[in-house]
Amino acid sequence: MDLNRATRADLEALPGVGPVTAGKILAWRDEHGGFSVVEELLEVSGIGERTLEQLQPYVTVGG
Repeated sequence: MDLNRATRADLEALPGVGPVTAGKILAWRDEHGGFSVVEELLEVSGIGERTLEQLQPYVTVGG
């Protein structure tokens, strides 16, 4: 799923992402104008290397 188009419900369906983390991802996206690479998830509070590894098979960043 495209991180720049995902809804809160989309994000909550991902492994390791609950309502709080989904909200933080959306807030980061709004504040920074979107993600340019998946690895920027590491800048979201509460997402570390382990969570990023879980998410990488499921998320992309559209052009």
